[in-house]
Amino acid sequence: MFETSSNAHPRRESEQSGPASVDTRLYTLIALATAFGIGHHVDHVVRGNHVGWPLIPEVTVFTYTLAVYPLIAVGLYLTLTERVGAGYWAVLLGTLCLVVTAVHFGPWAMEPPQDILGPYESVYVGYGALAWLLGFVGTLAVATVYAAHRWRWARRATSGRGTTAD
Repeated sequence: MFETSSNAHPRRESEQSGPASVDTRLYTLIALATAFGIGHHVDHVVRGNHVGWPLIPEVTVFTYTLAVYPLIAVGLYLTLTERVGAGYWAVLLGTLCLVVTAVHFGPWAMEPPQDILGPYESVYVGYGALAWLLGFVGTLAVATVYAAHRWRWARRATSGRGTTAD
């Protein structure tokens, strides 16, 4: 289905674990996770809680999480210029999944679900925002697993032990 270094576009063997490991599905998952992330940040702004600089003078977790967008942009640039591949995305998406989950769920959550539900006058809007967050976490988890799969596939293809087709 997808061509690799042994097919139409010759590449150095070392590149096989790089950009060749990022396929259309992974790009789609990255775009979907990014859209969910933007929507979740917008939700913070609409709710008016757990926001930080640049909206208020205080630097908070919200401020630090905005750094993800330059990391995504740099990752896309490096992938398109054939410098990184699925490994970069597996690490980045996995880290984001862990951070978002830890910040919003569990005993040490800094921004638990009740902080999402509470500010909204409509219970439906609050649960919609919570569902969006769950979709975000789910998309990050699926994207992480798929990126790790593609990374492993590419490493096996490079070493000659696996197949070179999807």
